[in-house]
Amino acid sequence: MVRIARSVLFAMLPMELLLAVLLVSGVPLPGPLVAAAEAAVVAVLVLEAATLYRLFGAERRGGADRRTALRAAYGRLVPDQVRRIVGFDAKGMVSLALWVARRRHGVPHGATALSYSRAQTSTMMIFLFAMVMELIVAEILLRAFGAPVGLRAVFLVVDAYTVLVVLAVIAACVTRPHVVSADEVRIRYGAFFDLRVPRERIAQVRQVRNFNENGTIKVEVKGDRLVVAVASQTNLILDLTEPITAIRPLGRHAEARVIRFFADDPGAAIRALRPRREHVPDS
Repeated sequence: MVRIARSVLFAMLPMELLLAVLLVSGVPLPGPLVAAAEAAVVAVLVLEAATLYRLFGAERRGGADRRTALRAAYGRLVPDQVRRIVGFDAKGMVSLALWVARRRHGVPHGATALSYSRAQTSTMMIFLFAMVMELIVAEILLRAFGAPVGLRAVFLVVDAYTVLVVLAVIAACVTRPHVVSADEVRIRYGAFFDLRVPRERIAQVRQVRNFNENGTIKVEVKGDRLVVAVASQTNLILDLTEPITAIRPLGRHAEARVIRFFADDPGAAIRALRPRREHVPDS
């Protein structure tokens, strides 16, 4: 039942999106086709609601409270990858608000925040400027060719949302730095990655300079190495006493014993990670 509900939902979403684009673009569609499409949407919504209710009921019979049962039912109905993507959007919007308020996320009192965004922010701002210019040029061209208002609105919404997403990525990287506290090291990349490493598992901290990293978050097959790069760069290595489990952006798990990552000020990171010496009073 759950598999059928998932399949029908994901098959219906692109069809409904296409129909909506055609309608707002002013393309004439036969009345029966529109009615059949809307009836199919209602049927899918009823199916999803019924499936969610059955899953919720099963969790309640298992002894879960209402909130836990609802979260469990939602988790079983919606794939983990989809929930993670929705979570990225939600965290990105929160990060925009934090950016405007000049606040940071997850930096407790007494902890050291290590920024990593300076190496990429200028490049992303240039990319953002190009996207804004593309939005303006697309609107001018569509007007020149006499495109319907609905079609222009679709392009405007899509382009504006893309600009918002890029802004959210920038904000998330600025407001969610790495964090070194008394108990752990929190290695992050915006809203996409968050790994907590207990300090007792850190055997050694080294400073390096790598400018040729491929990808942003990856796991190398040889050596159980996790890489969290910024602008193709890493400059710090954590050697661990035992492997730690990292959850990659779309939910895949990986074991890593060595972690390469980037900080704007690697010297500050090494000082924060250096074991604190206890003060010995004079005799």
